[in-house]
Amino acid sequence: MEYRTVGKTGIQVSNLCFGTMSFGSNADEQTSKAMYKRCREAGINFFDTADVYSGGRSEEILGECIAHERENIVLTTKVFWNTSADVNGKGLSRKHIMQGVEASLRRLKTDYIDF
Repeated sequence: MEYRTVGKTGIQVSNLCFGTMSFGSNADEQTSKAMYKRCREAGINFFDTADVYSGGRSEEILGECIAHERENIVLTTKVFWNTSADVNGKGLSRKHIMQGVEASLRRLKTDYIDF
């Protein structure tokens, strides 16, 4: 696997980023974990998810996968789409971003998100 530096951050990421949109939906938990394992065997260290993927289940599964090697993973997640019926449950307001990040951190069982 080849790796590249992201801008001026000094962070090295695999040329391939694995998106986890299917975790917890098209791919059940067992299949999701098998895909993660295969990615790691191939040298992928860069994983993408979002708070809305499978209603948050994607982040929960990914969090379980990375738990034993969090320091070796570059993790990105996103916020914007509806996550609740609340009028502030979507968009890019500071309120929604902060709530989204806190919820993602809980689901991912980590204390930081790289991007």
